[in-house]
Amino acid sequence: MTSISEPVVIAKHSKWVQLLLGLLCMAAISSPQYVWTLLTKPMIAKLGVGLAELQVTFSLLIILQTFFSPFQGRLVERFGPRLLISIGTLMAGFSWVIAARVDSLTSLYLVYGCLGGLGTGIVYIGVVGLVMKWFPQQRGFAAGTVAAGYGMGAIFTTFPISISLGSYGLEQTMTMFGLIFAAVGFLASQGLRLPETSAMMPVSTTPSPVSGQRQFKSGEMLRQPLFWLMFLMMTMMSTSGLMVTSQMAIFAEDFGISKAVIFGMAALPLALTIDRFTNGLTRPLFGFISDRYGRENTMFIAFALEGVAMTLWLACREDPLLFVLLSGVVFFGWGEIFSLFPSTLTDTFGSENASANYGWLYISQGIGSIFGGPLAALMYQHTHNWHLVFGCAITFDFITAGLALWVLKPWRARFMRAQK
Repeated sequence: MTSISEPVVIAKHSKWVQLLLGLLCMAAISSPQYVWTLLTKPMIAKLGVGLAELQVTFSLLIILQTFFSPFQGRLVERFGPRLLISIGTLMAGFSWVIAARVDSLTSLYLVYGCLGGLGTGIVYIGVVGLVMKWFPQQRGFAAGTVAAGYGMGAIFTTFPISISLGSYGLEQTMTMFGLIFAAVGFLASQGLRLPETSAMMPVSTTPSPVSGQRQFKSGEMLRQPLFWLMFLMMTMMSTSGLMVTSQMAIFAEDFGISKAVIFGMAALPLALTIDRFTNGLTRPLFGFISDRYGRENTMFIAFALEGVAMTLWLACREDPLLFVLLSGVVFFGWGEIFSLFPSTLTDTFGSENASANYGWLYISQGIGSIFGGPLAALMYQHTHNWHLVFGCAITFDFITAGLALWVLKPWRARFMRAQK
């Protein structure tokens, strides 16, 4: 009598185990990006270089993580998530161990930027693609949860690394934490596996948007104009968010906020702490909402929310309390792109090649990082105020919100009907 129900129980247990393991893998690779700012000052002292030269390392990390993601996703699909994600976590962790001992800027570029960027990219793309296969009815929630692990994982390491740098120095700190990251990620990745059959998936009361759909390979997907609409939208949202979030410390000083105190705490660090939580929270939350009320409907609400929050942020820029609170709302309206877009893409083009397909869409984040930071800085240098920067970001938000509801939604509905 247990032969029928037992696989279902195992499947329900396994998908949550897979989600937890994916979350741990993502948290293990988050520090190279989110804790980099703590390493810049001791790196400058050690290598005797300027800040601008050193920051190329960080740019390489992001570029290698995003622009190579289609190739990395293809490797994950070809050789399986456990092997590739294991390799990726080791690459990310040991990039710190080796970088602790470099004595030249070129070596740092190759180790921290290139090795670390490739490693984090493999893990990020592999984990997102895997959990969307395990959660066909809850893709938004699953993708958002593991993306939150990447966005919030560094919360648990920021203060310990900061303390360790002061007590033990750069080399010992990076070696110790690099080994910890590698060990945690590698051990967690050993339990990752693909779902064996569709029968192992839990039954949902919500009609599946992907029942019997065609499974697109990356080459086929890239020939679909619908994909390029999604790519444009994610590029615009990525650029919009990074235009302001990457410049936050600078315009906080221009607005007179950097020295303000809120509830006995400095306003800027308080805002950054709140932002990290809201940026992580929004990913599974909006993903969960989109699973129930539709991807495009949720996009419209989230993207418009960010546009409104940015408008109020600029209007209330001289009020420290509102600056702190609205910064959290801005991040809350931005971080969900990492759950809404991958789930929408997989709903549309199938889960069989989810990692490779999302790799192509994820390039938009790399483009956003290039346009968002440098472009915003150039605008500020030429205008000597932040109105144009905020104006562009707000415009992108509202345009993308409109595209989601009035272009993507009907277009995708027609596309899905045509595949049946």
